[in-house]
Amino acid sequence: MHIIGILLIGFLVGLVARWVTPGPHPHGLLVTVVVGIVGSVIATYGGQALGLYRVGRPAGFVGSVLGAVVLLVLVQLFGVR
Repeated sequence: MHIIGILLIGFLVGLVARWVTPGPHPHGLLVTVVVGIVGSVIATYGGQALGLYRVGRPAGFVGSVLGAVVLLVLVQLFGVR
């Protein structure tokens, strides 16, 4: 059940990030889930490095969306065209 929850939250985070970020986005369900999960990881470790979260505490939904938006912007800047 834990894996299904991670995939569902990753999908929701990826959808919101794609909706918020302008420009072209990678397509597909799997890509959206991966963007959401990696965005959560970016937000968690970035927040820990900035002192926003304690070690061992995950980022919240808003932080995860911000991490996914950062990931999408980086993909747009440095991605293969």
